[in-house]
Amino acid sequence: MKVSLFITCLSDAIYPRVGEAMVRLLAKYGVKLEFPVMQTCCGQPAFNSGYWDEARAAAKTIIESFEDCDFVISPSGSCTGMIHHYPKLFENDPVMLNKALALQSKAYEFTQFLVQVLGVTDVGATFAHKVTYHPSCHGSRILGVKDEPMELLKRVKGLEFVPLPHAEDCCGFGGTFAVKMSDISGAMVSEKVDHVKETEAEVLVGLDMACLMNIAGNLRYRDEPVRVMHLAELLYEGVKA
Repeated sequence: MKVSLFITCLSDAIYPRVGEAMVRLLAKYGVKLEFPVMQTCCGQPAFNSGYWDEARAAAKTIIESFEDCDFVISPSGSCTGMIHHYPKLFENDPVMLNKALALQSKAYEFTQFLVQVLGVTDVGATFAHKVTYHPSCHGSRILGVKDEPMELLKRVKGLEFVPLPHAEDCCGFGGTFAVKMSDISGAMVSEKVDHVKETEAEVLVGLDMACLMNIAGNLRYRDEPVRVMHLAELLYEGVKA
């Protein structure tokens, strides 16, 4: 099967180690990720701000980038979730609508692909730390990613998992929301960090670097020594240790 990596803007520009961890983990299972260089932003900032023409332009580039692969894998539930909005963008363009539906059917968040497609729940990782998990809104609500990360975490040897209180609450990032409603966003992430502290976890793990970046920023501001990681990073670090 031909599998392509949709890296997303944040992971590409700020957190490339997340993509590296995904590539190396999946290589263990014979999956060689290809990287179409013409891929760009998924268009979510424009879409959420009401600039649908600009969002369509970005979406068209993404659709064309991944047209000839069997699966598209991304480290972000948010950006993968945006692909599920593409049919709405092209509802009056039958040709592009069919292409958007085709991309939607083969686009997977990282843990979805690992568990649902490859059938892998135990990567053989060891990670002897106290860990809590933040389920990002788009991944859990748009894509329905709930059980997959839990299945992977509970099979990591030495890992002590602590549930995050009010885990389903938004971290306050929300893309442009954090800019337009900064006071509300700040209050939301502060509350999220309060709950992280309640767990006394050493590590906060998640599936979306936008949310994790927001939470990590508040943790640093408060000088809290909690390490923040994408689940792919945790699994890969546990495998190579």
